[in-house]
Amino acid sequence: MNSHENRSIPSVAVVVFNRFSPFHISVPSIVFGRDTLNEEFFDLKFIAGEEGPILSDIGMEIHTHAQLDALEHSDIILIPYWRTIDERPNYGLIDALCRAHARGALVVGLCLGGYVLAYAGLLAGKRASTHWELEQDFSQRFPEVSLDTNALYVEDKGVITSAGTAAGIDCCLYIFRKYYSSSIANRVARRMVVPPYRDGGQAQFIEQPIPMTTSDSRINALMDNIRTNINQKYTLDELADSVMLTRRTFTRKFHKATGMAFGEWLAFERLNLAQDLLESTDLSIDQIVEKTGFSSAPIFRDKFKERYAVTPHLWRKTFHQQA
Repeated sequence: MNSHENRSIPSVAVVVFNRFSPFHISVPSIVFGRDTLNEEFFDLKFIAGEEGPILSDIGMEIHTHAQLDALEHSDIILIPYWRTIDERPNYGLIDALCRAHARGALVVGLCLGGYVLAYAGLLAGKRASTHWELEQDFSQRFPEVSLDTNALYVEDKGVITSAGTAAGIDCCLYIFRKYYSSSIANRVARRMVVPPYRDGGQAQFIEQPIPMTTSDSRINALMDNIRTNINQKYTLDELADSVMLTRRTFTRKFHKATGMAFGEWLAFERLNLAQDLLESTDLSIDQIVEKTGFSSAPIFRDKFKERYAVTPHLWRKTFHQQA
C-alpha cells in the first residue's frame, strides 16, 4: 500500500467558463489527474463557473462534474484562466471563492485567473504574479495588490497566483509538492518531460522551490559554492568580502537577486537538502544535521516542523518509500 493511501486525498476543483482555453485547463488535469502516474493523489473535478454550455475558444465543449456549490467542500480551487481582463466575474463565483478562502481552502489563479481573484478582493494587501504583458494593466486596475514582476508564481496567505501560460505548470507542480514529497512531484514532472524546477533570472518569492540562479553572476557563483559546502558556517562579513562588496551592499544585492535575506535562503537550502536525504537515504538525524549544517538536532527538528508542519521522523515514515 502506498503511503498516500493512508490519508485523505485532497480535492481539487478546476473552475471553467465559456470561451475556455484548452491548454490552461489541460495543465491541472495532467498534474492532478490520476493518468500521469496511474495513481490517485488528488480528487480532481471540473466545476462550471457559470450557467450554460462551456465551450472553448476553438469550439471544444467540456461537461463539468458539478456547479459552484461544490466549492464548499474543495480543498484546492483553481481558476485556470479568464476570458477577458475587462470583465468582472459573476457574483456567485466571487461569493463562493471568498467563502472558500475564509474556511481555509487554497485558492489559485493561473495566468489571467489571477484577475478573477483580484476582482474577488482575495489579493488585496497580498503579493501576486501575472503575465508580464499585463503587469501595468493589473497594477493600475488593482493598486491594493503588491505585484511581483519577477516571480513565476507567488503564494501569500492561502492564495497562489502564477505568471504566463507555461508558468501554470510550475505552479501546479509546486502545489503538488505542498501536499506530497518532492520525489513524487518530480516523477510527475519527468512524465510530462518538464523540469521540476525552472531555473532563470526570475526569483521565485515563495517558500519552495527557492531560486537556483539569478541575474547576478557573482551571487550565482556564491550560491553554487555554498550549496557545495552547505554544512559550513557563514557570516555576512565573510560573504561580502568574498564578492568584494560591503556588508550592506551585499545584503541588498542578495535580497534583490533572490527575494530573500541570506539567512532565510540558507535555511531553505539546508531544509531542501534535509528533505531529500530523509526521502532517499537511511542516514540518522544526527548525520543529516551534520551534512546540512544545522547547529543541533533540536534546532533542525524545530525548523523542519516549522516549514513542513511535520517532524523529520514522520516525513521519512511517510515518503521514504517514494524516493
